Amino acid sequence: MNVLVTGSYGRCGTAIIDHLDDDPGYEFTYLNRSDRPADHRYGGFDTHVADIADYDAIRPAFDGQDAVVHLAAYPYTDGEWEDVFEPNVVGMYNALEAARAAEVETFVFASTNHVMGMYEEEHAPELYEPDYDLRLDTTDPVRPDSCYGATKSFGEDLGRYYAERYAYPRRFYALRICSVLPPEIDHPYGRAERRVAEGEIDRGSDAYERSVARTKATWHSRRDFAHLVDRCLADDSVEFDVFNGVSDNDRRWFSIRNARDRLGYDPVDNGEQWDEPPADPTP
Repeated sequence: MNVLVTGSYGRCGTAIIDHLDDDPGYEFTYLNRSDRPADHRYGGFDTHVADIADYDAIRPAFDGQDAVVHLAAYPYTDGEWEDVFEPNVVGMYNALEAARAAEVETFVFASTNHVMGMYEEEHAPELYEPDYDLRLDTTDPVRPDSCYGATKSFGEDLGRYYAERYAYPRRFYALRICSVLPPEIDHPYGRAERRVAEGEIDRGSDAYERSVARTKATWHSRRDFAHLVDRCLADDSVEFDVFNGVSDNDRRWFSIRNARDRLGYDPVDNGEQWDEPPADPTP
């Protein structure tokens, strides 16, 4: 299967590289705003350099692809409209238009948990505790917490429109991704330890413990994320659906039942498997 990955050198794209690039069933092409030098950890891959907001620049990369994993976006909840509009709105439209024109069958879209972020705003920090009684299904009403979250909700809706209105893409998978971390801090203590290393908080402080508790709930390990993408690429039954992207964490407030039942998603990681950071916690 020929697969194009947009926004390929961010946290999610590099997780795909780490866990799927060597799979003989896939031939990946990567699309990114910039390439990496050959001696970089993620250098030397087949990369189409273009900005997702420039349709003419990205369009050739879609030819000959069986699937697109669309990750390119402005990814921060503190972004204003001018930050998110081109990469997340125009870029989403461009990616779908290019997929339609190139007759790409499968479109996997990196949506976000922030499509549902106001639930967290309402229930945190108690929400981060293991026995808190909230479990969000993908059929629950969307409640974006930011311009970023709202653009991802738009992306889900636009994807549904394309899947139901046009011949291509034939299948659309929206993944409401939770916390995928860089490889060097891919564990529930990663964010808190990075904040310690940057002098922002102290280890063992209330802020540290809250960060760990949240990440134990939202962690989507890099291998579980890549596995979910793989399950989407292997599927041929979905026209449009939404799936929560999170590991099998005891504390998670996002249900993964739909991903299990429809895609055969079988995550192996759980935030509760960790009760302390690695021996060398410095990122």
